Amino acid sequence: MYVKPTIALLISTYNWPEALTLCLESGLRQTVLPNEFIIADDGSGPETKSVVDRFRDETTEQFVHVWHEDKGFRLCHIRNKAIAQAKSDYIIQIDGDVILDKDFIKDHVALRKDNRFVIGSRAMLNKEFSERLLASQTLSSAEEFRRNAKNKMNAKRIPWLTPLFSSRYKNRGKYTYYAKGCNMAFWRKSIIEINGYNEDIEGWGAEDSELIARLMMLGEKKLFLKFAGIQYHIWHKFASRDREETNDAILENTIASQSFRTVNGIDKYL
Repeated sequence: MYVKPTIALLISTYNWPEALTLCLESGLRQTVLPNEFIIADDGSGPETKSVVDRFRDETTEQFVHVWHEDKGFRLCHIRNKAIAQAKSDYIIQIDGDVILDKDFIKDHVALRKDNRFVIGSRAMLNKEFSERLLASQTLSSAEEFRRNAKNKMNAKRIPWLTPLFSSRYKNRGKYTYYAKGCNMAFWRKSIIEINGYNEDIEGWGAEDSELIARLMMLGEKKLFLKFAGIQYHIWHKFASRDREETNDAILENTIASQSFRTVNGIDKYL
């Protein structure tokens, strides 16, 4: 008998409770709700815990807050800890500074397939609208989000086109290992098999590409969620890129090794 896979929405965050509040609000407005919301918190202060507690207390949904001490940018570590605690079969991963279109999860589920992982894109909100949004703490209409997106093609939802692009878009050449960790989805069992994110990667850069490189070595294929799975990224200043060169070297070493399982991964939390 077929059993429908369960879904976790995994949301990474760090010390931005105003953005996280809007992100979670958009998560609750989904036409298809996840079985659990998992907040992967890279060492935020008590304000973020208060946000998660409020959503847990005021809704009937399952909210799990996975936190560790702030020791710098350790996104791979906290995502591994969150995935380890997930109970669901399928994980849709986003960041806590994005606003989801109401059909975001529905679109991800529509493209879900065995032995596949999914990469999406994001529409970037302009600075002025982002500041108004954060100040009001109120979600605007879908039309207003589209109007204030800088890269408007990423805000177009045309789901009947998605299957035509899924195996062709950003899938070859320099885009072979292209990934956006703020909009991707994968089977939890596959992540466990490759031992999760590579925790040798700290700071900004390469962690998502390195992960999907190993998923490909495992035998999985990439699908791109084009014209669907719309999300809007709240404007902010860029994080430090001081580890980019080191992290890119780790990615290159992984590709050269052709080993799908990282040594420094999720197994320590299972």
